[in-house]
Amino acid sequence: MKRVVITGMGIVSPVGVGVNAAWNNLIAGKSGLGKTSGFDASNFPSHVSGEIPVGSYADGKWTAEEWVSPKELRRIDKFIAYGISAARQAMTDANFGELTEEEKENFGVHLGAGIGGLQTIYENSVLLGRDAILLDNIPEDALIKEKLPADSIFLDENPAANIYKNPYKKISPFFITGSLINLTSGHVSIEYGLKGPNLSIVTACATSTHAIGDSYKLIRDGEAIAMVAGGSESSVNPIGVAGFARIQALSTNFNNEPTKASRPWDKDRDGFVIAEGAGVLVLEELEHALQRGAKIYGEVVGYGTSGDAHHITAPLETGDGAARSMARALKFSGVKKEDIGYINAHGTSTPLGDKAELTAVKKVFGEHAYKLSVSSTKSATGHLLGATGAVEAIFSVKALQEGILPPTLNLDNPDEGCDLDFVPKVAKKKDIQYAMSNSFGFGGTNGTLIFKKYSE
Repeated sequence: MKRVVITGMGIVSPVGVGVNAAWNNLIAGKSGLGKTSGFDASNFPSHVSGEIPVGSYADGKWTAEEWVSPKELRRIDKFIAYGISAARQAMTDANFGELTEEEKENFGVHLGAGIGGLQTIYENSVLLGRDAILLDNIPEDALIKEKLPADSIFLDENPAANIYKNPYKKISPFFITGSLINLTSGHVSIEYGLKGPNLSIVTACATSTHAIGDSYKLIRDGEAIAMVAGGSESSVNPIGVAGFARIQALSTNFNNEPTKASRPWDKDRDGFVIAEGAGVLVLEELEHALQRGAKIYGEVVGYGTSGDAHHITAPLETGDGAARSMARALKFSGVKKEDIGYINAHGTSTPLGDKAELTAVKKVFGEHAYKLSVSSTKSATGHLLGATGAVEAIFSVKALQEGILPPTLNLDNPDEGCDLDFVPKVAKKKDIQYAMSNSFGFGGTNGTLIFKKYSE
């Protein structure tokens, strides 16, 4: 089996755009959360989100036009623009130069999203409105009698009562291609001429973890020499916030103190903070990376998945699903549990989810759980849904590379039983050889990655 290394990384996140900007802000304890400004959230229960800072990429911020032409921006949802931006960062970082035709045929893309073009779907639905209603019982001769086009749509059984000629034309011709989840992979594949596996996975908040894990397996098993892997999301909009608010998943108690709203394992946590952005890694077969003299950030050595088979939104309180995911990653990697020095936890700041993951960590690691460190970078970024796994994978790799563990912000009063080293409030130096990253999603889907500090 082939060894798989990381040779490029890119981030669009609330805590910073570009890996260096995001990482430096993260370990400095800065929060990317604030009052929602992209729309009027005053009538929503939660007024807090993790929006992307607006400005120049040189300043660690994001402006769409720096990455995508105005013409193209009108044709794609923002989640695709975020994904293109992070992928370009990662590919520039990987510095491949001119790819040969053979390399292109064995170089793939696997970029997913948990929800995809939600805003685009919403906007086009509003445009179409009631004109979308189709009635099956319109007399066939009505169209002939009235001399109307065959594609006219009626809102009433009496065609003469309410006729809308060609209402479908209100919809953008780029509606479908601008909102489909796999179109981020499509755009990146086309831009770089990558003709290997062209994939997208959808597993809610575990999406980009699974995309990275599946890409790792493709390279490990010799089906690709390199993969652009990760995910993107853009759900900080009225329909996205309304949807999560209706299932009471969002934090509502810190609307006036937004930087304090995401507080994993703290007694006062009351839900997650919705955020958006993208994370992309370039994974590459080790020998190929060495042959071209690539810089190597770290190595992917393990991947595990599992299903809770329990509930659509709630995890097993016993943490069994999460525990099996971590145990499988350890088993298939051959890494001993005692060698794991750090876990970047899913840690969303929800009362049930945080405890379930903590229970799982203790179940898998036993006494070693009290020797390793665990933190949740969602305390600074919020929850990027389908993009969160890739962003946290990058933070895990940086922790290995730099020997610094990112903090869990706002951990003022640890909840009962929350007695591990959660790296509270301040980053800490710690030389580690292996890091684990967890992601869990609605439907009871779980994913775990294990990264190793690279050495020849």
